[in-house]
Amino acid sequence: MYEITEKKELAHTVYLFKIKAPLIAKKRKAGQFVVLRLNEHGERIPLTIVDSDNGSGTITIIVQEVGKTTAMLGDMGVGDTILDVVGPLGKPTHIENFGTAVCVGGGIGTAPVLPIARALKEAGNHVISIIGARNKGLLILEKEMRETSDRLYVTTDDGSYGHHGFVTQVLQNLIDEGLKIGFVVGIGPIPMMRAVSNTTKPYNLLTMVSLNPIMVDGTGMCGACRVTIGGKNQFVCVDGPEFNGHEVNYEELILRNRSYMKEEKTAMEELTYHEGPRCYEK
Repeated sequence: MYEITEKKELAHTVYLFKIKAPLIAKKRKAGQFVVLRLNEHGERIPLTIVDSDNGSGTITIIVQEVGKTTAMLGDMGVGDTILDVVGPLGKPTHIENFGTAVCVGGGIGTAPVLPIARALKEAGNHVISIIGARNKGLLILEKEMRETSDRLYVTTDDGSYGHHGFVTQVLQNLIDEGLKIGFVVGIGPIPMMRAVSNTTKPYNLLTMVSLNPIMVDGTGMCGACRVTIGGKNQFVCVDGPEFNGHEVNYEELILRNRSYMKEEKTAMEELTYHEGPRCYEK
Protein backbone atom coordinates (compact mmCIF):
# COMPACT_ATOMS: atom_id res chain seq x y z
CA MET A 1 0.00 0.00 0.00
CA TYR A 2 1.25 3.46 -0.95
CA GLU A 3 0.22 6.36 1.25
CA ILE A 4 -0.75 9.80 -0.05
CA THR A 5 1.24 12.31 1.99
CA GLU A 6 0.20 15.53 0.27
CA LYS A 7 -2.58 16.74 -2.03
CA LYS A 8 -2.96 20.12 -3.70
CA GLU A 9 -5.53 21.41 -6.17
CA LEU A 10 -3.75 23.10 -9.10
CA ALA A 11 -6.81 23.87 -11.22
CA HIS A 12 -10.38 22.68 -11.62
CA THR A 13 -10.26 18.83 -11.46
CA VAL A 14 -6.43 18.89 -11.56
CA TYR A 15 -4.57 17.68 -8.47
CA LEU A 16 -0.99 17.22 -7.34
CA PHE A 17 -0.31 14.19 -5.16
CA LYS A 18 2.78 13.17 -3.25
CA ILE A 19 2.90 9.42 -2.66
CA LYS A 20 5.21 7.49 -0.36
CA ALA A 21 7.27 5.26 -2.68
CA PRO A 22 10.94 5.44 -1.59
CA LEU A 23 12.33 2.86 -4.02
CA ILE A 24 10.72 4.57 -7.00
CA ALA A 25 11.79 7.99 -5.74
CA LYS A 26 15.39 6.80 -5.54
CA LYS A 27 15.55 5.50 -9.12
CA ARG A 28 13.24 7.64 -11.23
CA LYS A 29 14.55 9.90 -13.99
CA ALA A 30 12.95 12.59 -16.13
CA GLY A 31 10.46 11.17 -18.61
CA GLN A 32 9.58 8.02 -16.68
CA PHE A 33 6.18 7.06 -15.31
CA VAL A 34 4.36 4.77 -12.90
CA VAL A 35 1.36 2.51 -13.38
CA LEU A 36 -1.04 2.59 -10.46
CA ARG A 37 -4.12 0.67 -9.37
CA LEU A 38 -6.32 2.16 -6.68
CA ASN A 39 -7.87 -1.05 -5.39
CA GLU A 40 -8.26 -4.74 -6.09
CA HIS A 41 -10.97 -4.19 -8.71
CA GLY A 42 -9.41 -1.10 -10.25
CA GLU A 43 -7.91 -0.56 -13.68
CA ARG A 44 -4.22 0.17 -14.21
CA ILE A 45 -3.38 3.66 -15.44
CA PRO A 46 -0.03 5.27 -16.36
CA LEU A 47 0.96 8.60 -14.82
CA THR A 48 4.16 10.58 -15.30
CA ILE A 49 6.48 11.04 -12.33
CA VAL A 50 6.70 14.83 -12.10
CA ASP A 51 9.19 14.97 -9.23
CA SER A 52 10.65 12.95 -6.36
CA ASP A 53 12.19 13.55 -2.95
CA ASN A 54 14.70 11.03 -1.67
CA GLY A 55 14.59 12.58 1.79
CA SER A 56 10.88 11.97 2.29
CA GLY A 57 10.79 8.98 -0.07
CA THR A 58 7.95 10.45 -2.10
CA ILE A 59 7.10 10.80 -5.76
CA THR A 60 4.91 13.53 -7.22
CA ILE A 61 2.18 12.91 -9.78
CA ILE A 62 -0.34 15.32 -11.27
CA VAL A 63 -3.78 14.02 -12.22
CA GLN A 64 -6.67 15.46 -14.18
CA GLU A 65 -10.09 13.89 -13.69
CA VAL A 66 -11.01 12.55 -17.11
CA GLY A 67 -12.37 9.07 -16.34
CA LYS A 68 -13.61 6.84 -13.54
CA THR A 69 -10.21 6.01 -12.03
CA THR A 70 -8.88 9.56 -12.11
CA ALA A 71 -12.19 10.81 -10.66
CA MET A 72 -11.85 8.32 -7.80
CA LEU A 73 -8.24 9.35 -7.27
CA GLY A 74 -9.33 12.98 -7.25
CA ASP A 75 -11.55 12.23 -4.25
CA MET A 76 -8.72 10.67 -2.25
CA GLY A 77 -6.77 12.68 0.28
CA VAL A 78 -3.83 12.71 2.66
CA GLY A 79 -3.60 9.46 4.60
CA ASP A 80 -5.46 7.42 1.99
CA THR A 81 -3.57 4.56 0.37
CA ILE A 82 -3.22 3.26 -3.18
CA LEU A 83 -2.98 -0.49 -3.64
CA ASP A 84 -0.33 -0.65 -6.38
CA VAL A 85 2.25 1.82 -7.69
CA VAL A 86 4.69 0.21 -10.14
CA GLY A 87 7.74 1.98 -11.51
CA PRO A 88 9.76 3.72 -12.60
CA LEU A 89 8.72 2.53 -16.06
CA GLY A 90 9.67 3.58 -19.56
CA LYS A 91 12.90 4.96 -20.94
CA PRO A 92 14.18 8.19 -19.39
CA THR A 93 14.39 11.29 -21.57
CA HIS A 94 17.67 11.49 -23.45
CA ILE A 95 19.34 14.53 -21.89
CA GLU A 96 22.40 16.31 -23.24
CA ASN A 97 23.49 19.87 -23.92
CA PHE A 98 21.69 20.69 -27.16
CA GLY A 99 22.43 24.40 -26.81
CA THR A 100 18.91 25.82 -26.90
CA ALA A 101 16.02 23.54 -25.95
CA VAL A 102 12.37 24.50 -26.35
CA CYS A 103 9.92 22.79 -23.98
CA VAL A 104 6.25 22.97 -25.00
CA GLY A 105 3.48 21.90 -22.64
CA GLY A 106 -0.23 21.91 -23.45
CA GLY A 107 -2.78 21.63 -20.64
CA ILE A 108 -1.98 18.76 -18.29
CA GLY A 109 1.04 18.07 -20.54
CA THR A 110 2.91 20.79 -18.67
CA ALA A 111 3.28 18.30 -15.81
CA PRO A 112 5.55 15.84 -17.69
CA VAL A 113 7.35 18.74 -19.39
CA LEU A 114 8.50 20.18 -16.05
CA PRO A 115 10.99 17.43 -15.04
CA ILE A 116 12.38 17.37 -18.59
CA ALA A 117 12.89 21.14 -18.56
CA ARG A 118 14.68 20.85 -15.22
CA ALA A 119 16.95 18.08 -16.49
CA LEU A 120 17.76 20.02 -19.66
CA LYS A 121 18.60 23.11 -17.60
CA GLU A 122 20.87 21.08 -15.30
CA ALA A 123 22.68 19.77 -18.41
CA GLY A 124 23.57 23.34 -19.39
CA ASN A 125 20.90 24.06 -21.98
CA HIS A 126 19.36 27.46 -22.61
CA VAL A 127 15.75 26.49 -21.88
CA ILE A 128 12.84 28.29 -23.49
CA SER A 129 9.43 27.06 -22.38
CA ILE A 130 5.99 27.56 -23.85
CA ILE A 131 2.97 26.46 -21.83
CA GLY A 132 -0.68 26.79 -22.74
CA ALA A 133 -4.22 25.97 -21.70
CA ARG A 134 -7.74 26.62 -22.90
CA ASN A 135 -8.08 29.44 -20.34
CA LYS A 136 -6.25 30.97 -17.38
CA GLY A 137 -8.11 28.81 -14.87
CA LEU A 138 -6.74 25.62 -16.40
CA LEU A 139 -3.13 26.78 -16.54
CA ILE A 140 -0.80 24.82 -14.23
CA LEU A 141 2.79 25.02 -12.97
CA GLU A 142 3.51 28.51 -14.31
CA LYS A 143 5.67 29.41 -11.30
CA GLU A 144 7.68 26.18 -11.48
CA MET A 145 8.20 26.45 -15.24
CA ARG A 146 9.29 30.07 -14.91
CA GLU A 147 11.84 29.13 -12.25
CA THR A 148 13.44 26.45 -14.43
CA SER A 149 13.34 28.33 -17.76
CA ASP A 150 15.50 31.09 -19.16
CA ARG A 151 12.40 32.35 -20.96
CA LEU A 152 8.76 31.42 -20.48
CA TYR A 153 5.85 32.12 -22.80
CA VAL A 154 2.25 31.54 -21.68
CA THR A 155 -0.67 31.12 -24.06
CA THR A 156 -4.41 30.67 -23.64
CA ASP A 157 -6.84 29.66 -26.35
CA ASP A 158 -9.38 32.27 -25.26
CA GLY A 159 -6.91 35.09 -24.60
CA SER A 160 -7.77 35.29 -20.88
CA TYR A 161 -4.05 35.31 -20.00
CA GLY A 162 -0.76 35.66 -21.81
CA HIS A 163 -0.61 35.24 -25.59
CA HIS A 164 -4.02 34.83 -27.23
CA GLY A 165 -3.61 31.69 -29.31
CA PHE A 166 -1.86 28.35 -29.42
CA VAL A 167 1.58 27.23 -28.24
CA THR A 168 2.52 26.45 -31.85
CA GLN A 169 2.13 30.10 -32.82
CA VAL A 170 4.78 31.11 -30.27
CA LEU A 171 6.98 28.22 -31.41
CA GLN A 172 6.69 29.37 -35.04
CA ASN A 173 7.60 32.92 -33.99
CA LEU A 174 10.78 31.66 -32.33
CA ILE A 175 11.70 29.75 -35.49
CA ASP A 176 10.95 32.79 -37.67
CA GLU A 177 13.24 34.89 -35.48
CA GLY A 178 16.10 32.68 -36.60
CA LEU A 179 16.68 31.20 -33.14
CA LYS A 180 19.08 28.27 -33.34
CA ILE A 181 17.11 25.46 -31.70
CA GLY A 182 18.82 22.17 -30.93
CA PHE A 183 15.93 20.27 -29.35
CA VAL A 184 12.17 20.54 -28.99
CA VAL A 185 9.95 18.53 -26.65
CA GLY A 186 6.18 18.81 -26.91
CA ILE A 187 3.74 17.12 -24.54
CA GLY A 188 -0.01 17.54 -24.34
CA PRO A 189 -3.17 16.41 -26.16
CA ILE A 190 -2.48 14.40 -29.30
CA PRO A 191 -3.65 17.17 -31.69
CA MET A 192 -1.29 19.60 -29.95
CA MET A 193 1.70 17.23 -30.21
CA ARG A 194 0.91 16.64 -33.87
CA ALA A 195 0.76 20.41 -34.43
CA VAL A 196 4.13 20.92 -32.70
CA SER A 197 5.66 18.18 -34.85
CA ASN A 198 4.19 19.66 -38.04
CA THR A 199 5.59 23.06 -37.06
CA THR A 200 9.16 21.81 -36.60
CA LYS A 201 9.30 19.20 -39.37
CA PRO A 202 9.98 21.60 -42.29
CA TYR A 203 13.03 22.86 -40.40
CA ASN A 204 14.28 19.36 -39.47
CA LEU A 205 14.36 20.25 -35.77
CA LEU A 206 14.77 17.26 -33.45
CA THR A 207 11.35 16.98 -31.81
CA MET A 208 10.28 14.48 -29.17
CA VAL A 209 6.75 13.85 -27.95
CA SER A 210 5.57 11.74 -25.01
CA LEU A 211 2.70 9.38 -25.82
CA ASN A 212 0.05 8.21 -23.37
CA PRO A 213 -2.05 5.51 -25.07
CA ILE A 214 -4.19 2.90 -23.36
CA MET A 215 -1.87 0.80 -21.22
CA VAL A 216 -2.41 -2.29 -19.08
CA ASP A 217 0.65 -4.11 -17.76
CA GLY A 218 3.37 -1.57 -18.49
CA THR A 219 5.95 -4.24 -19.32
CA GLY A 220 5.38 -4.83 -23.04
CA MET A 221 3.49 -8.09 -22.60
CA CYS A 222 -0.11 -7.08 -23.31
CA GLY A 223 0.43 -4.99 -26.45
CA ALA A 224 -2.33 -2.52 -25.55
CA CYS A 225 -0.02 0.48 -25.95
CA ARG A 226 1.12 -0.41 -29.48
CA VAL A 227 1.86 2.57 -31.71
CA THR A 228 3.34 2.97 -35.16
CA ILE A 229 6.58 4.95 -35.28
CA GLY A 230 8.31 5.40 -38.62
CA GLY A 231 6.16 2.61 -40.07
CA LYS A 232 7.18 0.11 -37.37
CA ASN A 233 5.32 -1.23 -34.35
CA GLN A 234 6.54 0.07 -30.99
CA PHE A 235 5.25 -0.35 -27.46
CA VAL A 236 5.05 2.87 -25.50
CA CYS A 237 5.62 1.26 -22.10
CA VAL A 238 9.04 -0.19 -22.96
CA ASP A 239 10.14 1.57 -26.16
CA GLY A 240 8.90 4.99 -25.00
CA PRO A 241 7.07 6.93 -23.79
CA GLU A 242 9.02 9.44 -25.89
CA PHE A 243 9.38 9.17 -29.65
CA ASN A 244 10.46 11.31 -32.56
CA GLY A 245 7.38 13.42 -33.19
CA HIS A 246 7.97 13.46 -36.94
CA GLU A 247 7.60 9.67 -37.12
CA VAL A 248 4.43 9.13 -35.05
CA ASN A 249 1.29 7.89 -36.80
CA TYR A 250 -1.05 10.28 -35.00
CA GLU A 251 -4.20 9.23 -36.85
CA GLU A 252 -3.79 5.64 -35.71
CA LEU A 253 -2.97 6.78 -32.17
CA ILE A 254 -6.17 8.82 -31.99
CA LEU A 255 -8.29 5.91 -33.22
CA ARG A 256 -6.72 3.44 -30.78
CA ASN A 257 -7.25 5.85 -27.87
CA ARG A 258 -10.94 5.94 -28.77
CA SER A 259 -11.28 2.14 -28.70
CA TYR A 260 -13.04 2.02 -25.33
CA MET A 261 -14.96 5.30 -25.37
CA LYS A 262 -18.28 3.50 -24.88
CA GLU A 263 -16.97 1.51 -21.93
CA GLU A 264 -15.33 4.59 -20.43
CA LYS A 265 -18.60 6.50 -20.66
CA THR A 266 -20.49 3.63 -19.02
CA ALA A 267 -17.95 3.42 -16.19
CA MET A 268 -18.39 7.13 -15.45
CA GLU A 269 -22.16 6.80 -15.51
CA GLU A 270 -21.95 4.06 -12.90
CA LEU A 271 -20.51 6.51 -10.40
CA THR A 272 -23.22 7.60 -7.98
CA TYR A 273 -23.00 11.12 -6.59
CA HIS A 274 -24.25 12.20 -3.21
CA GLU A 275 -23.90 15.43 -1.23
CA GLY A 276 -20.35 15.81 0.00
CA PRO A 277 -17.73 13.26 -1.09
CA ARG A 278 -18.57 11.00 -4.00
CA CYS A 279 -19.82 7.53 -3.24
CA TYR A 280 -18.84 4.75 -5.63
CA GLU A 281 -20.93 1.69 -6.30
CA LYS A 282 -19.76 -1.46 -8.08
